[in-house]
Order: sequence, then structure tokens, then C-alpha cells
Amino acid sequence: MINNMKNIASYLKVGLLSGCLLLSSGCELDIPNPNAASDVEVLNSREGIVALSVGMRQFYSTAGLEAALLYPGVTGREMKGVATFTNVLELEAGGTALPTFNGNILGLWSRMQRVMYMSEQILENAPNIPTLTGGTLSGVMAHAHLFNAMALGNLINAFEQANLETSRTDRVTFNSRAEVLAAAIAHLNEGIALIEAIPPSPEFTTQVTGTAFDLRNTLYAYSARYNLYAGNYDAAISNADKVDLTRRSEFVYSTLSPNPVYNTVFILAYFRPRDKFGLPDALFEAGDRRYNFYMTEPGADVAGDRVMTLAGFFNTQTTGIPAYLPDEMKLIKAEALLRNNGSQDEALALINQVRTQTAGDPFSVHAGLPAYSGPMTREALLLEVYKQRSAELYLSGQKWEDSRRFNRPGPPDNLSERNRNFYPYPDQERRNNPNTPNDPAI
Repeated sequence: MINNMKNIASYLKVGLLSGCLLLSSGCELDIPNPNAASDVEVLNSREGIVALSVGMRQFYSTAGLEAALLYPGVTGREMKGVATFTNVLELEAGGTALPTFNGNILGLWSRMQRVMYMSEQILENAPNIPTLTGGTLSGVMAHAHLFNAMALGNLINAFEQANLETSRTDRVTFNSRAEVLAAAIAHLNEGIALIEAIPPSPEFTTQVTGTAFDLRNTLYAYSARYNLYAGNYDAAISNADKVDLTRRSEFVYSTLSPNPVYNTVFILAYFRPRDKFGLPDALFEAGDRRYNFYMTEPGADVAGDRVMTLAGFFNTQTTGIPAYLPDEMKLIKAEALLRNNGSQDEALALINQVRTQTAGDPFSVHAGLPAYSGPMTREALLLEVYKQRSAELYLSGQKWEDSRRFNRPGPPDNLSERNRNFYPYPDQERRNNPNTPNDPAI
């Protein structure tokens, strides 16, 4: 058993490090480890693919989520950059003050590329391993499709264009937002088809995801999310309907692998939450219980700015971060109905399910507000959806995307709800790849 665990650890290390080789900015191994497994051993053995699958999710849940939640959280004005480090100050300033050499932008870009690369390794090699079959193979493959889709979704949330695949030999080409979302949705559809045909085995759950991460429901939830972004409203509703709203799916942490938002906010003290979810006063409702769920107020003011302390899923080393929140599905359906000329009454009922909830949410995120009493127009109800998403899905990596999609005030005239429309491409990508598009103006 000890020798087997050592082998798995060796495979896992190589699986994580192999992603670095994709990027010229990646890891440099100064001292070779003669005891580590080679890429060939990792990609051609059952144990290696299993370990790489675990490593992919582990990397995403730590380094990946730090970048995907916090950096867009600052740009979407949920969080405030407070450290005196140049990268943080540039991210906080946004606009034309955010340079192409900013390390946070490079971090978000390169970490998502690394997740994509590990996923591609699994998808290419897992079907060729004779001992990897049945529900273990379908689970491993669907899991890889999911994380590839997540990486693509995070890239197109932050950049106007992105690559659909990685390459260690050729210069990648860039694709439009519509194409990247379509690719993410295709990965999710493939993952769903795999597990619906052959459900993941208990062995897959034990060795790869654990019981806290619900692969099936997460695939459907992200399909609903990205179909909404893409304007595929019927598909968004259909997939949201297939999510079991009583189930939890989360990334888990330990003292050895701590919650990355906790580490960056509380230990490094780079960021802190903005008051009222970062919303303007007119869009914040007093008495919303989610306010005290996600943040606490120590009572200090700095230059008239209330200093808030982050809570919710982020205030201890070991607090899990949800892969999605169940009530997101209700808000997806409400928005899709309103944008697709569906029933306003049905959309209102879904909004009120979120607004008035006081118990029963698997993650205990409850608004506890009275029912909606505003105008019954599509425009007013869409604004209400935006308000509810901003509170319910606080620091889930979606506020910046929502701000653009709901056509909220934005740069260059107004930086209060987002300080960039999209990030510029990292200098390192541009130096290495002449296919890199022109940077957006802001």
C-alpha cells in the first residue's frame, strides 16, 4: 500500500508538472528527479491517468480558482485590491492603467491553459489503456471534458478571444467568443453523453472525485450556465431542469491544500470584499441575509470606505467552495425565459423562490427577502435577476460577465461596476505567438 501511494504521488507530480512544459512562462525544473515517473508512464498507465485526473482537479481548485474568482472579482468590483504590490494596484485601477505585463492577467491565462492541457492529455490517452474500462473510463473522460469546459469558460470570461486547444509544437489560433462558448458546451455535452450511457463507477468516485464533488449535476449546471451566456435559452433551461437542487457539489480543502481565496485574502491580504456585494446603493436591499452570509463588518472606515471582512465559503483554510450554487439554476431559467420572450409570471415565480427563501438551500445561502413588488416589465425583471445573481452568486467568477451581459454601466465612462470590458492579452503570449489578436481598447 505504501509503495502504491508513492507511485501515485510520483504520477501526480509529473501530471501537474507536465502542464508547465506547455508554457514558456511555466515551471523550470532545476533539479531532475530520477524517481519521478515519465510522461509516457503517466499517460499509458491506469494509475497515471487516475492520478493526473486528481491532479487536474486539485490544480484547478487551488491555483485555477484563485485566478478565476479573485481577479475577475476585482475587475467586476466585487473585491478591492488593497495590497501595495504593483500587480494588485494595476488590477484595481483597471482601464488603461492595466498593462499587458500584469502578472495576474498572465496567471489567469496560463493556469487555464494548463488545465486545458491536462484535460487533453487525459482525453487523448485514457481510451487507449486496456485496464481502464466501464464506469471508471466514462467518469475519467467526462471529468476531463468538464474541466476543459471550465477552463474555456474562464478564458472567454476574461478575454475577447481564446484558443480552443493547446499545443506544445504549434502556435495556437484564437477563436471568437461564440466559438469558445460552443467548444465549452460541446465538451459538456460529450461528458454528459458519456455518463448517461455508462454511469461513473464507485471506483471512479472513490479514486478521483470523492463524494463531495457531484460530476453529473456539475456537468448539467455548467451546461446551463454556458448555454445562457451563448444565448441558447431553451438549452439553458433544459439543462438547468436536470440539476438536482438538493445536492451539493464542491471543491474540498485541507490544511495541506487550503482554500485559495482564504489564503490570498486572509493570509496574503491582497484583496478584501467591497460593501453591498459591490452593487450601487440603488441595487442593494437592506435585510438581505446573504449580506451577512458572505461578509462581516468590523466597523472600521478607511477614507469613507467601509472595510468588510470576507465570510461565506472563504473564511477558513478548510471551507469548501461550491462548484455551483443550486439557486443559480432558478436564476438561469428566469433570465432565459425573459430574454426568450417566455412567461413573465413563470420568471417572477423563479425570482421569488430565490428572494423569499429562508431555509432548505444545501449551502445555507438564503435571501430572506419579501416577494418582488416592482414593475412587471421584462426590463425590470431582468434587472431584478441581475440583482439576485450579484448577491446569490457573490464571488463565483460571474459578476464581470453579468455586468457586460446585462449592459450595466461600464468603461470608459463609468468604472463603478467594472473597470475593464476585457483584459489585454499577456505580453508573454504575444511574444511567443504572432496569432495573438490586438488588445481591446479597455
